[in-house]
Amino acid sequence: MTMKHFRLAKTSNMMQPDFIFGVATSSYQIEGARNSRLKANWDTFCEKDGTIADNSNGDISCEHIKYWQDDVAIMADIGVDAYRLSLSWCRVMLADGTVNLEGVKFYINLFKALKAQGIKIFVTFYHWDLPEYLESQGGWLNRQTAFEFANYVETITPYISPYVDSFATLNEPFCSAYLGYELGIHAPGYTSQKAGKLAAHHLLLAHGLAMEVLSRLCPTTENGIVLNFSPCYPFTDSNEDAVACRYADEYLNTWYLMPLLEGRYPDIKNLLPDEVQPEIAEGDMAIISAPLDFIGINYYTRKVYQAGNNVLFKEVESNQYAKTAMGWEVVPSAFFDLLTDLNNRFDLPNIYITENGAAFDDEIIDGEVNDLARVDYIDEHLLAVEQAIQHGVPIKGYFVWSLLDNFEWSEGYTKRFGIVHVDYTSQKRTLKHSALSYKALINARNSNQ
Repeated sequence: MTMKHFRLAKTSNMMQPDFIFGVATSSYQIEGARNSRLKANWDTFCEKDGTIADNSNGDISCEHIKYWQDDVAIMADIGVDAYRLSLSWCRVMLADGTVNLEGVKFYINLFKALKAQGIKIFVTFYHWDLPEYLESQGGWLNRQTAFEFANYVETITPYISPYVDSFATLNEPFCSAYLGYELGIHAPGYTSQKAGKLAAHHLLLAHGLAMEVLSRLCPTTENGIVLNFSPCYPFTDSNEDAVACRYADEYLNTWYLMPLLEGRYPDIKNLLPDEVQPEIAEGDMAIISAPLDFIGINYYTRKVYQAGNNVLFKEVESNQYAKTAMGWEVVPSAFFDLLTDLNNRFDLPNIYITENGAAFDDEIIDGEVNDLARVDYIDEHLLAVEQAIQHGVPIKGYFVWSLLDNFEWSEGYTKRFGIVHVDYTSQKRTLKHSALSYKALINARNSNQ
C-alpha cells in the first residue's frame, strides 16, 4: 500500500513534544443508545418531514456507547495526544435537574480508558443536543436555559474533573443560534432574525455563567469555548463589496467573539432594527467576557460576499477552488488569513484548532479507503497552521474532524467526515488512508524526541 505522508518537517514547531495532535467527535453524532438518555431537541427535529437529507436520526449512529472500547483502541493505535468529545446533557442529567449516574458512569469508564492510554481529554459541555424538555420551554430563547446550563455544568463537573484536561463550555454557538433559530436548518428549526439574535445572547450568557463555575471548581484546568469561523472575502474589489464583507464578518463571526474578548457586540448591532435587538440585562456583558484560558477555532472553508439590495450583505457562490462533498471550497490560505487576522485584531488567549477536516465520497475498495483528497486537505491545512504559528499566533494543538464517520446533522449519513470509515450496517471501523497518514505523522514526531 502506498501512502502519502504529511509534509510537516521534523523541525516544525508543531513537531515539538508540547504540541497536541488530536481527533474530535460529538455525543449526538456518534453515541446512539437513544433509549438510555432524555429526548433531545435533535430527536424532535429529525422527526419532522424534510429536515434531514436521508430522513435519518441519531438513534443508533456509530453505537459508540456500545463500541467505545474499540474506538479508544483506534485512537491509541493512531497515537493521538488528545481526544475532544462532548458530553450528552441528555445522558448525564435527569429532567428534574439532578444527575443521571448511569450516564456519568459511561463517561468515567471512557475517561479511565483514555487516561490508561495517555490520551488527554478535551470535554465540550454542549454540542447542540439540548434536552427537549428545555427546548419545549423556549430553548435558547428562554433566558432561564442559560442558568439551567450553568446548573448542569456545576452538577456534572465534580464527577469528571479529575480526568479532564480541558473544558469547553459550548461548541459553535453560531450554529445553534443562526442555523437553529434564524435560518431553521438545524434544531429547533425556527426562522426568525430576532430569535437568532436572542438565542445567541443567551448562549453567550450560558457560557459566561459556566466559566464562573469552572474557574471556581477547576481552576487548574484549561477552560474556554469553541467557535467556528468562515473568513469573509469580497466578491469584487469595489468599496460596496468590501463594506458588505465587513458586515458579514461582524454578523457571522465576530458577533460571537467580540463579546467574549471585549465585552461588547460588533458595530453592526447598531444597524439592526429595534425589534430584532436582543434583550441584554445589566451585567450580562461582564459575565460573558469572563477571562478565557483558550479559544477553540473550528475552520472548514471561506465565504464570499457582495453588497445587496435592502440587505447588509449577500453571499455569493464561489467556484474559484476545488470543493469538498459539502460543496465547500478548499482554501488553506483563508485559514492562514483567518488565524493571523484574528491575532492582529484581538488579544487572543491560547488557541487550539478544535475542528478541521472535510467530507468526501469515500469508498472501501479491497478493504481500504484511499481518501487522497482528505489527506491533501489535512496536509495543506496543517501547513497553514504551521505558517500561522510562525507569524506569532499562539496555537497549541490541532484536532481533526472527525475520528469517525457519523451523523452529519441535516445531511444525515450522506456525508462522511471521518478519518475512520464506519459501516453503519455492521459497525465495522476501517482506518482510512488519512488516519494512517496522521498516525505516521505522530510516529515521526515521537521518534523526533
